[in-house]
Amino acid sequence: RKRARGADVMLRAGCEVVRRVASRGATAARVQGSAATKSALAAPVARSGVVPRADVAIHNCCSTRGFAGASAASSGHGHGHGGSGDTTETIDVTFHEKDGSVTTVKAPIGQSMLEVAHRNDIELEGACEGSLACSTCHVIINSTQVYDSLPEPDDDENDMLDLAFGLTETSRLGCQVFASKEIDGMVLSLPKATRNFYVDDFVPKPH
Repeated sequence: RKRARGADVMLRAGCEVVRRVASRGATAARVQGSAATKSALAAPVARSGVVPRADVAIHNCCSTRGFAGASAASSGHGHGHGGSGDTTETIDVTFHEKDGSVTTVKAPIGQSMLEVAHRNDIELEGACEGSLACSTCHVIINSTQVYDSLPEPDDDENDMLDLAFGLTETSRLGCQVFASKEIDGMVLSLPKATRNFYVDDFVPKPH
C-alpha cells in the first residue's frame, strides 16, 4: 500500500510539472506572437511611412499631441510676441499733419513717435535719425496733461528744442517721446516748418 501511495504521489507531481511547463510554453508563444505582430506592423511603416489600419487611431492621436506640443513651443507663451499673430501691445496716437490732414495710427509700446511716424508714412523729419543732433522731429503735444505725464526732457533735448521752428510750451522731439499706456490717445501736431541744418528739403526714408 505504501508503495502504491508513493507511486500515486509521484504521478500527480509529474502531471503538475507537465502542466506548468505546458502553461509557460503557451505564454511564451503568445509573447512571441505579439512581438512578431508588432514587427510586422512596424516594417511597412519604416519602408513606406504608411500606418497600418489597426494602428491609425493611435498614430493620429500621437501625431496630434506632438503637433500641439510643437505649436505651443513655437509660440513660447500665450501673449506678446510670437506665434502666427502679432500680439504686441499698442496705443492710439493721432497726428495732425502739415497739410491739415489727421491720421490716427497704432503705436507699439516702447516705440518713439519718430519711428511711429516713419512706419506710417507721416511726414515727420528726423535728419539726425534720433541721435539728438537736430530739431527736425519737433512735435507739439496738444494736451498739457499728456505733456506733464511724460518724463522731462534732458539738457540735450532742450538744447535742440531751442533751435526748433515754432517752439511752444508743449513742444518735444519726436525721437524722445515713447509710446506708453499712460499716453494712450495722445494727439500731436507737426509744425508747418522745420529748421534743418543738414540739407534743405531733406526728408529721411523710414528704416
